Amino acid sequence: MSLMRDRDLYAKLLQIAHPWIVRDVDARLEKKEVEVFISYEDQEQAPCPECGAACSRYDKRERSWRHLDTMQYRTLLTAEVPRVKCPTHGVRQVQVPWAEPSSRFTAMFEALVIDWLKEATTSAVARQLGMDFDAVHGIMSRAVARGLERRKSEPLRAIGIDETSFQKRHEYVTVVYDTERARVIDVLDGHKQKALEDFYWDTPLEHLETIESVSMDMWGPYIQATLDHIPDADTKIAFDRFHVAKHIGAGVNKVRVDEHADLQQLGHDTLKGTRYLWLQNPENMKPRNRLRFEALRTMALRVAKAWAMKDTARQLWSYKTRGWARRGWRRLIDWMTRSRLKPMVKVARTLREHLWGIINAVVLGVTNAHLEAVNAKIQKLKAQACGYRNRARFREAILFHCGGLDLYPRFALPHTNS
Repeated sequence: MSLMRDRDLYAKLLQIAHPWIVRDVDARLEKKEVEVFISYEDQEQAPCPECGAACSRYDKRERSWRHLDTMQYRTLLTAEVPRVKCPTHGVRQVQVPWAEPSSRFTAMFEALVIDWLKEATTSAVARQLGMDFDAVHGIMSRAVARGLERRKSEPLRAIGIDETSFQKRHEYVTVVYDTERARVIDVLDGHKQKALEDFYWDTPLEHLETIESVSMDMWGPYIQATLDHIPDADTKIAFDRFHVAKHIGAGVNKVRVDEHADLQQLGHDTLKGTRYLWLQNPENMKPRNRLRFEALRTMALRVAKAWAMKDTARQLWSYKTRGWARRGWRRLIDWMTRSRLKPMVKVARTLREHLWGIINAVVLGVTNAHLEAVNAKIQKLKAQACGYRNRARFREAILFHCGGLDLYPRFALPHTNS
């Protein structure tokens, strides 16, 4: 009677139904383990997993899966899984209703691991669940693969492109972001022109034709690949405000460094410890720092002049029309060129060369702000994981956490987000 109750209980918990039956339950309490044995009822035929046609039985193979723990006891499912001989597809193993093909874990267990992976690193999840690292990573890898397979190819309207570091020694991957749907579309190997071109080749032409804006930094390979593949790209490429400000800020800082060295030779420490004052927005400064900055800004300093150019650039992003924006930026570029401040003259050349894309960014009102936030999340993931073994694993981690994918197995019960 007890065994029958155990079989009935596990059949209900596992949602096992005809033609599958729970044949036996072995509770090995000394090992803190429960093993549930499942059989396929004797029938001459079974469905082909490829086409669903009823086919003659060929043989059977015993397989085991780890399931969610029963209280504190590790739980295993062991089943004799039939193979059928399909006239069309040959010998195939019947699909079990509790696990994905080729997995050694039940769908409910994989769903649990996916939930954990959203909160902790692969190593931490492996420790807590008593698994090895590769097994946990395998679950992540399958989750990303099924998510990409389920993702529909949809027209794109606004995308962002940025590089993010993979390891030291200037190794990068390229992240392509769907700004409208707030998700990473793909992670490309390297940041060369070919990497982005391969992405464009793999995207249906009709979906590229709907793109209205492509936000990026002023990286030549990205620019050329986009010009070659996106129709009317010269009116859609928008050089991200963050990266433009970064160039100008670097120029201001170089002016400060040079001027600080000159002042020290004269015995003055006026600019000592002021680096972040010239890079920070005065509106965000603490009151004490703002008072000091205002005093410095009114002095006859070269860096104060360079900062005024930086502040002017900040205001130019508020323009709405292409004509006014172009005139405003040209005036700023002329000012920088005539300033005799070599770092700012250099910045002016960069801005003049890329003015067309800056004007596009102003008029279209697009930035890579969301992608910068994703980039910060990616760097946090990399730091928590202490790096990734290769680019393939790095790509999977980014898509797992930032791809907006449907990750869960289709057999998982509805306690998950599936």
